[in-house]
Amino acid sequence: MADLPTRSDTDELRELAERVATEAGAMLLAAASDHLRLEVTTKSSGTDMVSEMDHAAEALIVKGILATRPNDAILGEESGATEGTSGVRWVIDPLDGTTNYLYGHPVWAVSVAAEVDGVVQAGVVAAPGLGETFAASRGAGATCNGHAIMVSGEVDLASALVGTGFGYLAARRGLQAAVLPHVLPAVRDIRRYGVASLDLCWVACGRLDGYFEAGGQPWDVAAGLLIAAEAGAVAAGLDGGPVVAESLMVATPGVAPALFELLTRSGAAIDLSLK
Repeated sequence: MADLPTRSDTDELRELAERVATEAGAMLLAAASDHLRLEVTTKSSGTDMVSEMDHAAEALIVKGILATRPNDAILGEESGATEGTSGVRWVIDPLDGTTNYLYGHPVWAVSVAAEVDGVVQAGVVAAPGLGETFAASRGAGATCNGHAIMVSGEVDLASALVGTGFGYLAARRGLQAAVLPHVLPAVRDIRRYGVASLDLCWVACGRLDGYFEAGGQPWDVAAGLLIAAEAGAVAAGLDGGPVVAESLMVATPGVAPALFELLTRSGAAIDLSLK
């Protein structure tokens, strides 16, 4: 694939992402009724759960991608990184919102993004429990269930509904919670759904006016960031640096400057070295 992919290239990547995300989502949804019987372990902390379905969904996605594009690289939350030779890398979160899934909540998602030479060109976030699939190709806008979406027109921070998320490590969660007393009085309200990929999609379609979090991972946000950007959102690093999974704010343009200033004053860019 060329360094500058064509619209046909990116659409092809998006279509493959949508196909494998939909297949994995259907499998997860079918198993959701038996969530109490699933085998569950933990990773970075006792609150960072992973189930047999996380692994099964990722295996299904990877198999589907490599059957079509065997020379591509993979970065999966559960299986880690594998090298490729095509210049394309797939960034996969097979089950974003595992805790919600295991507790029987319908808010969880499958996130699949395709990078070309390090730049995300296509992304899909499928939320089977909600009956919605968000998708985007770079330069072609964003959709939900095939219909174009765009960010809200909110311009007043005091009227903004803002989402956030918390890490798994106790010290980090404490610092993140300490930010909230500064932010909550300045906005309409705060939401915490526990699914970063969907939070970004909800900024994209106007269900949230902004979102911020420190300490995420690439697979949490790769697809959602593209979808939000293609719907007109503004993104910034919480520390004023580049937008990365570990430090990001995404918002509708009308509230982005004021929200960024508020988050800067509130200390939202926490020390990620804390354990």
